[in-house]
Amino acid sequence: MRLRFALQEGLKVIVRGRLTVYGPRGEYQIVLDTVEPKGIGALQLAFEQLKERLGAEGLFDQDRKKPMPAFPRAVGVVTSLTGAAIRDILAVLRRRWPTIQILIAPVQVQGESAGSQIAEALNALNDLGSVDVIIVGRGGGSLEDLWSFNEEIVVRAIAASHVPVVSAVGHEIDVTLADFVADLRAPTPSAAAEAVVPVLADILERVRELKVRLGQVMLRHCALERQRLDAGIRGVTEVRFRLQEAVQRTDDMVDRLRVKVQQLFMSGRERVHQAQRDLSSLNPILMIKEGLATVPQLSKRLEGRMGMILAQHRDRVHARLAQLNTLSPLAILQRGYSILQTVPAGQILHRASDVEVGQELEAQLATGRLGCMVTRVCDDSSV
Repeated sequence: MRLRFALQEGLKVIVRGRLTVYGPRGEYQIVLDTVEPKGIGALQLAFEQLKERLGAEGLFDQDRKKPMPAFPRAVGVVTSLTGAAIRDILAVLRRRWPTIQILIAPVQVQGESAGSQIAEALNALNDLGSVDVIIVGRGGGSLEDLWSFNEEIVVRAIAASHVPVVSAVGHEIDVTLADFVADLRAPTPSAAAEAVVPVLADILERVRELKVRLGQVMLRHCALERQRLDAGIRGVTEVRFRLQEAVQRTDDMVDRLRVKVQQLFMSGRERVHQAQRDLSSLNPILMIKEGLATVPQLSKRLEGRMGMILAQHRDRVHARLAQLNTLSPLAILQRGYSILQTVPAGQILHRASDVEVGQELEAQLATGRLGCMVTRVCDDSSV
């Protein structure tokens, strides 16, 4: 029961004890006090046997390893309060992440009861539910000094932990079964502390850099959007100015046409008055009497002629008005046409080949505007 290794058939051992004789049958027998493997230490043999057995159960498989948290809020430490390991771990944790919460589970790290204490501390930290990562370890020593971290109860407690466990036992050359089952092996306790927390100052500096870069990106994006908005406003303003110019030209032509009609009417009336004056100047009674029969006819002819002249001028005026109305951009838009412009440049389109499928356009109607998307482009040959 005191053996750390298992006796197997064919194992060569060195035994110490005493010879006795069993009197009734005259047989010699050896009462053993110690048994050691020949050529290898008992602890080393026990280490290899336990490693092989636990490895066959899958406790050391890589797919069982849990990832380390990037920013742990609380770190549990399972070690002795009197060793140098706890001082190194606390110094590194407080230097790298001053606000980290540290929960220490003090245990013996060597001796008969050390293994059970370490396993109980691991279970207690898991039961708390507030620990994000656990460091378990001690400083360097001989194989006998580190044996507590090779005990089966410790290995199984680390494997059963739902909190990631970092093993930091001894120096870099020391190897224990806790190193194989832990989620991360650190060569020293100081290295374990460095592995579980980042440097707070570096994180804060990185955050400040990202804040500055984010501000610069936002400024550039706002400037770009402002340029696009200004371009759109300029395009709308240009169209408005063009429509105002067309309306002004139309008003000018209407005014000129009104003046022309008035001039024609005045000219015709003046000719009538002149004819009346000519008739008055030729007013002999005889000519009047002779012409009494023809005056009504001439009057009717004159009225008919004047009606024809007025009708001709009225037709010309209406034709001019119709021409002006057809030339008016507003009249064109009223007939169902539209002015197409590219977005955001505001360029007026004349040919279907000036656009591409998927390009965004804006249509100016007689009333309002429409946002359009090109889905098909047809040239004159395909229409």
